[in-house]
Order: sequence, then structure tokens, then C-alpha cells
Amino acid sequence: MLSTVSPVSLLIAVLAVWRVTHLLWDEDGPWNILVRLRRLAGNRWFGTVLDCFYCLSLWMAAPLGWLWGHTWLERILLWLALSAGAILLERITADPSDKFPGPLPDNSQSMATPSSGVRPAEWHEERLTGSGREN
Repeated sequence: MLSTVSPVSLLIAVLAVWRVTHLLWDEDGPWNILVRLRRLAGNRWFGTVLDCFYCLSLWMAAPLGWLWGHTWLERILLWLALSAGAILLERITADPSDKFPGPLPDNSQSMATPSSGVRPAEWHEERLTGSGREN
């Protein structure tokens, strides 16, 4: 099982999933096209997926896992492994003052206090002032 997957190929696939996920989740793109896409998606289902790195990485890893695996078990394992690798890369490379990569709980307003560690939702295209990140 998974004997055809070399470590180098797996690393390249994880990097690809991370790159596409990060591009859609946090970058403006040329001519702010990705900002426009996120704004157009709004608060609908696609917009919530674009706001959550964890969720988006699952969607970005699914096609690679499907194409690369030979059996259903291999496909599921590769899908989850590629997403997990992208999430680990994001956590390793993220600036501590950067935005929270996962979905916020429904009661995020009550939990979003400086001491709780949970950050409130923010628009991607707006610049933060002070200690936040600058685009």
C-alpha cells in the first residue's frame, strides 16, 4: 500500500497543496483578483471555505489524493495526509501575529478576548494597524 509514493513526491505534493491553499486563503493575487473572489464569495458556503485554511486545504488535497491513490483506502489516506502536511507547513511558517487559520466557533464574539487566544474574524483585504500584519 502506498509503495509507489516516494518521499520526494509526497513532499512536492504537500508543498503544492500548501501553496494553492495559501494563495486562495491569504493572498491578494495580481490585480487583487483573489480579494475580489473572496469578496464575491461573501458569507456563503464558498466564502466560509475560503476563510478557513484547514477547510480549504481539505478541498485542495482531495483531487491529488484521488488521482494519486489506487484504492479507496489509499485515496483517503493521501487526501488526509496532504491536507495535514499543508496545515503543518502553515502552522510552522505563520507569523504569530497573523490571523487565526481555522474556523471560529459560533460564539466567537464572546470568546474573542485578548487572553483567550481566539481572534475575531477579519476581512482579508483590510490592512491592520498597530501590531497586526500589513499586506
